[in-house]
Amino acid sequence: MIAKPCNAKSADSLFSQEQPFDAGLLPVGDGHRLAYTQRGNPQGIPVIVLHGGPGSGSSPLQASFFDPACYRVIQFDQRGSGLSEPSGETQHNRTELLLGDIETLRHHLGITRWLVVGGSWGATLGAVYAANNRANVTGVLFRGLFLTGEDDIQWFFKDAAADYPEAWLTFSRIAPQETRDNLLPWLYIVFNQGTDRIKTEAATAWFGWERVISGLPPTSVPEGDALHSLVQRYRLQSHYLLHRCWLGESAVLQSCANLSGLPVLFVHGDRDKVCRPQNSIKANAVCPGSLIKWAWGAGHDPFHPAMISAMRAGLDRFSEFGDFEISIGSEN
Repeated sequence: MIAKPCNAKSADSLFSQEQPFDAGLLPVGDGHRLAYTQRGNPQGIPVIVLHGGPGSGSSPLQASFFDPACYRVIQFDQRGSGLSEPSGETQHNRTELLLGDIETLRHHLGITRWLVVGGSWGATLGAVYAANNRANVTGVLFRGLFLTGEDDIQWFFKDAAADYPEAWLTFSRIAPQETRDNLLPWLYIVFNQGTDRIKTEAATAWFGWERVISGLPPTSVPEGDALHSLVQRYRLQSHYLLHRCWLGESAVLQSCANLSGLPVLFVHGDRDKVCRPQNSIKANAVCPGSLIKWAWGAGHDPFHPAMISAMRAGLDRFSEFGDFEISIGSEN
């Protein structure tokens, strides 16, 4: 059911961003409606692409890893994210509900089994979903896995300051001095109870910190609607992170262990300072038969050239053979 030729583009390049052949808003209960799109080949390999954050929303660029002749690429904005409605809503918004939403979308689209691909928080969500729904999954590819545990949270909101002291000072000084060693609870209060001014300041500072440790160059601060979306994104992210995404490291690793027997590929930048490489090493260790492909020189940026090459290698292999073996070689 795959249209040929596949994989015609250079293996270190993104594919062009095609317009969706289908888009809609799917009611999932509790007043939430999920914005979703389908791109590529309607008769191709179904793949669900899970965005990060939590709260970041999907992007057409995330579909560009997939050969549109080979893949039927399904994306959706998780509850409260992106174009889903209501925007920024945290009520009836937790991990177990997102897992149910993925199944609701699968049934709505009439898909029996699909490849699960996710990055960062999307990798976390994908691991738990796939472990709970193995019969509906053909394989998994996770980029820059986030484990949701205390180590990940403390690294991002405290320990990474040792590597980026000036950037941390810029980020943390938005908060009162007495809260800077435990910044996340203060941010959660700000995004739920603060004035528009302090929400904007907090979102702008968080955005800047995240770009620095992701290895991304400085950029202008979003304005207008984009700034409003940024505030909503970090409102959702603080909501999820304060609750350790209702998971924690042991639960995520157990989910990864339960994926053994499926084609499983962890792709990780060896210089990732947001979700550190040890996360994928731990997951690989508990999941017999899984593979790691390193994006050498890449941080957390999904569009670093080495990451594009690593993602393309895995996805091109899967589209032809239904596994990830040749793309890895001796790197496991």
